[in-house]
Amino acid sequence: MSVEMSKPVPRPGILDIAAYVPGKEHAPGVARVYKLSSNETPLGASPKAVEAFKAAADNLGRYPDGQAIELREAIAAVHGLNPANILCGNGSDELLGLLCHVYLGAGDEGIITEHGFLVYKIQILGAGATPVVVREKNHTVDVDAILAAVTEKTKIVFIANPGNPTGTYVPVSEIRRLQAGLPKHVVLVLDAAYAEYVRRNDYEAGIEVVSSNANVVMTRTFSKAYGLAALRVGWMYAPVDIVDAVNRVRAPFNLNAAAIAAGAAAIRDQAFVQQAVSFNQMWVETLTEALEAIGLKVTPSVANFVLIHFPDIDGKRAPDADKFLMSRGYILRAMRGYGFANALRLSVGPEEANRGVIAALGEFMGRRA
Repeated sequence: MSVEMSKPVPRPGILDIAAYVPGKEHAPGVARVYKLSSNETPLGASPKAVEAFKAAADNLGRYPDGQAIELREAIAAVHGLNPANILCGNGSDELLGLLCHVYLGAGDEGIITEHGFLVYKIQILGAGATPVVVREKNHTVDVDAILAAVTEKTKIVFIANPGNPTGTYVPVSEIRRLQAGLPKHVVLVLDAAYAEYVRRNDYEAGIEVVSSNANVVMTRTFSKAYGLAALRVGWMYAPVDIVDAVNRVRAPFNLNAAAIAAGAAAIRDQAFVQQAVSFNQMWVETLTEALEAIGLKVTPSVANFVLIHFPDIDGKRAPDADKFLMSRGYILRAMRGYGFANALRLSVGPEEANRGVIAALGEFMGRRA
């Protein structure tokens, strides 16, 4: 005889998931606040993308193109791809979740790395599967550790490349070695959210690896270098069989018309993107040198942020620095949830904010930057 429930109850495991918490954006009692906690670009969006967004307001009564053809074709033209291998989503987060929904179930395992993006674990658990966490080496994805963790239950592997919050990257030779070592039925997901920022000869976002294999997916986003975080635009490049499978469970109109139009205009304006990348590269180098000069350790980064490690000294730890910076209007991201209890992640901001953080941390450390 069944017992009547007093209210709807989620299936087992759902309430054990720790919800994703975005970066803080408010500092109570401070007049001027600089939000440097979410890896947003300080240059904003391309003026051409803004213009396209505004033009979309003329057709708010119509449904958007459910296939996002304009955006897919623009992406394909810029990257030299076949639009049939591209699927767009409401941010790359949606696509990560759909991949888990399609390829994972109860009894399956998904491999993630110890400092990987928290959304991977959330989506694996949400699909009813088990996340398997492997160690990184020097804050960098360790291919051998991943391969050692593969079992007959493994169905998907998530790699953030570059990593968030570390800013480190894995050379394409290692990505190829990882793919070659995985069983052919295991999906390898290369999350290249920060790929536009990388300027290393041995890095490749994933297009080449996807093109030559049947079990690799690359995801990308317009939220970082393209400055469209408010619109939630992401895309994936994958074999047609994977695109077809994910398309079957994707919401019919998962991208709104303004997002499609702005995204297409943004990716066509590569000159603007290069301005954003050049600005970022200069400031990552400047911030790293200045912070190390005042006695802080910084993990070398190829992305648009730096991971700052603080001394294990009373009054000088990351929570102390976070409180100090907040009182001055600088909001960084605490990293305890990513396994760095004594570190803060600093997004590259506008020049005024970058210089202000350097000066504030110099004061905090008792040294001039």
